This record gives sequence, structure tokens and C-alpha cells, in this order.
Amino acid sequence: MTETQHTDGDWAAVVNDEEQYALWPAWRLLPPGWRHTGVTGDRDHCLAHIEEVWTDLRPRSVRAAESSTA
Repeated sequence: MTETQHTDGDWAAVVNDEEQYALWPAWRLLPPGWRHTGVTGDRDHCLAHIEEVWTDLRPRSVRAAESSTA
């Protein structure tokens, strides 16, 4: 599918190895280090999912470092 063929409903919530989330066009290949969360749909649906699950915006490595010093 080309960029001009996708519709506004073709979005995916994706996550990287640092547990940071993003909205990604569902028809595009993911860059290395990112994976699908299994949530697809329109933009608002995917953003609502990301808002629900991504409650701590710090990267995973920062959270781990801070918890090991606490």
C-alpha cells in the first residue's frame, strides 16, 4: 500500500524496547526496535489506548536505574 492509499482509520499503537509508545500508520513497516501492541483502529482509539497504558513517561532504563538506587 502506498502513502496515498491509506485511510485515516489505519493506525496502530506501537511500543519500543524502552516501553515508550507511539502512534504509527498501520500500513507502514515498523522501524527496528518497535513492535505492535495489538491495538489498531482510528487515531483517537489508538491514542486513548496509549494514554491508558503509558502512565509513566520515563524510559524503562531510567525507571530501572531509579528503582535500584531507591
